[in-house]
Amino acid sequence: MKIAFGAEKAQRMGMLLLTGTLFLGGCGYKTLPVPPDSIVPKPIEDLRYSVDEKGVTLTWSYPLETVKETDLTNIASFEVYRAVVSPGSYCPTCPIAFGEPIVVPGGMVSAEERQKGHYESALLRSGEKYFFKVRSRTSWWAASPDSNIVTFVWHMPAKAPEGVAAEGGDRSVRLQWQPTKQLMDGQALDMPVQYQVSCSVDGKSFNAIGAAGTETAYTDATVQNGQKYFYRVQAVLQVNETALGGNNSEVVTAVPVDLTAPETPTGVTVISTGNGVKIFWDKVAANDLQGYFVYRRAQDQKKKERIGVVEAAYNIFEVVKVPAGSAFVYSVTAYDSMKPANESKPSTEVMVRP
Repeated sequence: MKIAFGAEKAQRMGMLLLTGTLFLGGCGYKTLPVPPDSIVPKPIEDLRYSVDEKGVTLTWSYPLETVKETDLTNIASFEVYRAVVSPGSYCPTCPIAFGEPIVVPGGMVSAEERQKGHYESALLRSGEKYFFKVRSRTSWWAASPDSNIVTFVWHMPAKAPEGVAAEGGDRSVRLQWQPTKQLMDGQALDMPVQYQVSCSVDGKSFNAIGAAGTETAYTDATVQNGQKYFYRVQAVLQVNETALGGNNSEVVTAVPVDLTAPETPTGVTVISTGNGVKIFWDKVAANDLQGYFVYRRAQDQKKKERIGVVEAAYNIFEVVKVPAGSAFVYSVTAYDSMKPANESKPSTEVMVRP
């Protein structure tokens, strides 16, 4: 009986071991589980960066589909990977040693209003080469493939330009400033610097105008007369094909003004009306035309006097009584609505036609 009992117990233990082996083989994970493709997001393809005096800002678009091209409704999180390499030891063919990821919260996915991921990294070391990539996750075990990799060499930015001045012209604003000669930490600037001008019409939202250049002056010819404009200038360093902008200068303002006079009136004709004269001329085509000035001078004198002001809608002026004893010549000018007004050159002088 003892022998039979021992054999039965050994048989039961063997079955338990076999069952445990089967269980571990089916559900006991020796490695992470492989998620189905229906929940793995497509890789991010538009990872972008911008650098400034604080560090780097990364942006990217939320993926809309899985690798099986099914729609996504939610991204649980993003993982941002960073690597730092000294330019002197950088090997283009060697694998990049990325560190542990930094987790950025995700959110709902919408094709109508494409969401943007955002991450800022500060405390960068001047002269070091940085690499970044991003993955998205729908759950802790379903991560996308790597995004595109962005890389740059960060450098201490240049100081903001000083002495910025702006002067309004006719449909233009002229800006000038002093050259930047130092970095933000006070060290001497030992590399070429460019300058980027930005403009605003409300003093709040600035947009870059034109391309960055090495000149310490800029003319904005895209403005409208009478509108107030706000300007600021930023010093930009080109570090290994990376544009690194520093702080912006103080904001200056300017109002371009119309300095262009209307065309000179033509076709001036003077007709005698007995004691007086009537003066006619061709109308001047100008959007800002305010009116006309009528002048007269005696033939034996050089100085002329203004004898009439005519609204822009008319092109006739009548002198009811002409002083006796002198011969007179007449001319007409056109003027605009600016204050002070821009006045055209005088027309050809015309004598009274009998």
